[in-house]
Amino acid sequence: MKLFARESGQGEPLVILHGLFGSSDNWYTTAKTFAAQYKVYLIDQRNHGQSPHSDEFNYKLMTEDLNEFFTDHNINNAIVIGHSMGGKAAMNFAVKFPDKVKKLIIVDITPRAYPLRHDYVINGFKSIDLATLESRTQADELMAKFVPEKDERQFLLKNLSRTPDGKFEWKPDVDTIAKNIAEIGSEMQYPGTYNGPSLFIRGARSNYYKPDDEAHILNIFPKAKFTSLDSGHWVQAEKPQEFAQTVMDFLKS
Repeated sequence: MKLFARESGQGEPLVILHGLFGSSDNWYTTAKTFAAQYKVYLIDQRNHGQSPHSDEFNYKLMTEDLNEFFTDHNINNAIVIGHSMGGKAAMNFAVKFPDKVKKLIIVDITPRAYPLRHDYVINGFKSIDLATLESRTQADELMAKFVPEKDERQFLLKNLSRTPDGKFEWKPDVDTIAKNIAEIGSEMQYPGTYNGPSLFIRGARSNYYKPDDEAHILNIFPKAKFTSLDSGHWVQAEKPQEFAQTVMDFLKS
């Protein structure tokens, strides 16, 4: 699949993968910091943002999508950053194609399987009748019944866009994501290890880590380093300056 991406900066390639119901837009501000020293690619993964939709949606396909992107853009070796779903995709890519990843940075996700977490979000999306929706304010009011946290709701509603005839549509393929949501919680899809430098950044107030997760990570990523920032799951959005500095310090080390 030919993925859409936003490009900025010059130099060594740095590829960023967003999480579920995210897009390249979410990383635009953070990318400005990295673009001062790197060629940054902000990718929309399949069924998200401006990338194509497909009835198939899993980590093996996302891994192959990224490999195709590397080939199409003549990227032989890159720094790869991934948050949440994007982090799981990045981990699979690093294990499948270790020679193509110079350094790996994973944000608030681990290689293990996760229970279903996003059913309330999907229910919120599906509660909105796009055919009769009149405004973003109305969408926010309807979504609030399922997603009470305002910041999370505003993040999700960035996926709402206008069609040329003035109607509303979702940028993600909500139906396909809903059908394949169990795939997003799945464990690593490829056997093996990635022996390059890797950094795992967790949100100290997030619930995506368990006590034994670091040991599990080290089995697959033996050179992994760990750090945490005082945030929830959306580390890069909640602590943008601290996050960018943490990443830059790791890349310089």
